[in-house]
Amino acid sequence: MKPTRLLLLLVATGWFAGYVAGEVPVIAVKELQPFAAQVRRVAEALEYLGAPFSAGEKQSLDSAIAETNAELAGAKIQSVLDAHVLFAVHINPEMRVKVAPGDVKPELVEAGWRTFLVKVHNQSGTTAELRAQSPQADRLFNSPADQVADRWLQLEMFNGQPLNKALGGLEVEYRVLQLYSRDAGRREAKVAFNVGPGTQDLGFRGEADVLFTAAPAHEVKLHVLDEDGAPTTAALIITDAQGHVFPAPAKRLAPDFFFHQQIYRADGEVLKLPEGHYGVTFERGPESIRQHRELTVSGGANDWTFQVVRWIDPSKFGWISGDHHIHAAGCAHYTKPTEGVHAADMMRHVLGEDLKVGANLTWGPCFDYQKQFFTGKDDLVSRWPWILRYDVEVSGFGSHDSGHLCLLRLKEEIYPGGDSDTHWPKLGLNTLRWAKRQGALVGPAHSGWGLELNSTNLPNFTVPPFNGIGANEYIVDVTHELPGADGRLGPAVDFMSMVDTPYPWELNIWYQTLNAGFRTRVSGETDFPCIYSERVGLGRSYVKLPTKWTYEDWCEGIRAGHNYVSDGHSHLLDFRADEVAMGEQGSELKLAAAKSVKFHVRVAARLDEKSDGKIAKRKFSEQPYWHIERARIEGTREVPVELIQNGIPIAQTRLVADGTFHDVDFTQQVTRSGWYAFRILPSSHTNPIFIEVGGKPIRASRRSLDWCLKSVDQCWSQKERFMQGEELTQAKEAYEHARQVYRQRLAECEVD
Repeated sequence: MKPTRLLLLLVATGWFAGYVAGEVPVIAVKELQPFAAQVRRVAEALEYLGAPFSAGEKQSLDSAIAETNAELAGAKIQSVLDAHVLFAVHINPEMRVKVAPGDVKPELVEAGWRTFLVKVHNQSGTTAELRAQSPQADRLFNSPADQVADRWLQLEMFNGQPLNKALGGLEVEYRVLQLYSRDAGRREAKVAFNVGPGTQDLGFRGEADVLFTAAPAHEVKLHVLDEDGAPTTAALIITDAQGHVFPAPAKRLAPDFFFHQQIYRADGEVLKLPEGHYGVTFERGPESIRQHRELTVSGGANDWTFQVVRWIDPSKFGWISGDHHIHAAGCAHYTKPTEGVHAADMMRHVLGEDLKVGANLTWGPCFDYQKQFFTGKDDLVSRWPWILRYDVEVSGFGSHDSGHLCLLRLKEEIYPGGDSDTHWPKLGLNTLRWAKRQGALVGPAHSGWGLELNSTNLPNFTVPPFNGIGANEYIVDVTHELPGADGRLGPAVDFMSMVDTPYPWELNIWYQTLNAGFRTRVSGETDFPCIYSERVGLGRSYVKLPTKWTYEDWCEGIRAGHNYVSDGHSHLLDFRADEVAMGEQGSELKLAAAKSVKFHVRVAARLDEKSDGKIAKRKFSEQPYWHIERARIEGTREVPVELIQNGIPIAQTRLVADGTFHDVDFTQQVTRSGWYAFRILPSSHTNPIFIEVGGKPIRASRRSLDWCLKSVDQCWSQKERFMQGEELTQAKEAYEHARQVYRQRLAECEVD
């Protein structure tokens, strides 16, 4: 029967007024747009919870939503969603609630969570919260007293983002219900729904008795080996034939994170899964090749063996990966009752992504709990060459209004004058002064925020708003020098953070200040799990270090610019200009006069042979901001490798991104002082080599210096309101100092 005829029949027979057990009625949809929007949110929630619609169902939903006839579209949408409905709830005009079983099989998993839909026919238009209850789940079974025979179930309505806690008031909408079974086998439960006290229907029609069948879970022993056959830790994504992710993401506890699909498991650990067929994706960070296997769990012994396959290992050439900005609390993390997660949990993720250095930054959320883990030394969970270190991000307190700051290699964690996060300076320069006295490595976090421009041109001479929490006050701080641990003056800012915000916004301010003659380096970060929650190490620094190295060495390598930044899918090793290597001898080549210079870099990149096209089609301002797929030359497996002079490409070659190493050499005539770097945009970028000709300093562009000068004024227009008292006076002096420096350098510049 066609949907339109079905709707007419349902209306004519008055079926909308009542429910038949086991049959979910189609509800007439008069306004498609709000209903379709709610369905989209449900689909997003299911994806997040690890119980997504199938590809065919997604296609059917897209096709149905495109229908011009609202009732026909509504019927088609409901035909897809109703196959997942465990309970059909009817709320009559008097707000009486009655319930009937739905069409989906009531199948659960022992010691695991399953996700279902609840269909709500809301004739009352109420916007109250829909609540579910069961006498079989009236208490959480987390203590021995709760382990009684009839309390085997746990149920929760999922009301988190992207869903709202309250009903939307639509005639029909869908809600998400999650069920956990303590036991295997058949168990009956009574489930009731209401929208507040007194709304249960009379005659027990507000509850339904359901006989569930819970599949038993079986142990699976994991053998996880690195490329050399040694025990290791790696990431696994486990899905069944219906697309459910195991263990259920939304109900995970540390060290597994509920906002992940993957779990991290070490060699010898055990999983519990119900009998059946599974697809398993296995990898260990971007330097490995993602593997997919089809595996089976049976009632007997289950042993799964996985071995890492690498396409590259930069550490074998002395390039040590690290992410200088990850968190153990706040954003997507657990905040109650554990106030974030502990070092062992974060270390598992560092190991599983083969990230050699993880800088775990304590910040505003849960500061007073997390501050206990700071020691000024490597955390005890570290096992060289994998290091976890607690340091600080000034975020959520103090000078965060001027732009967040990453403070690495601290010896003292808390600014003098208190023991928490409430007394820190507003002026970032004051925080930097305190950190530099300790010998810390410092720089702005998530540099691009507040520097938004609707263009990918680099350099770009439009002055951005400077109204965010990225490298905003940096435009001032970069002109200052501060005393270090030895009392000697040095740059107030050591590095800028890259990779976790749109690349034109990050790179533009860096290019402009390099053109002004400053020598700030760059370092890669993820800001896990705030900007990127997928995994640690999506943004990385690869630092050239000796065979035996420390966290302090890694930080000093960034200070010296002996590193490149990358998403891990492309690599730029051993950058040299004639005899000078990046990060050595101050990264400076001095020429008495103009001459030809040979630029060399060793390059490797890896793309899948074919692109799915999704990432390449996204706007540069949509995640992922840096990714090798964005660099792919359309229709090929090639990426461009560029040599840039003062931010502008002067030579380019195309590289087949098959994972093999290639030596890239360009010879260029250098006639005036400037800075040079290699990049695969937006996937990887070297730090600069600075070339001085005839003893003249780098003043690469009057336009860049004019941009910097105007940017100081724009930044002040946004940040002045945060300053008070003595700090207001200090801020005025700091900003005026910056103006004077830029004016002086502008006068020295001979190039437009």
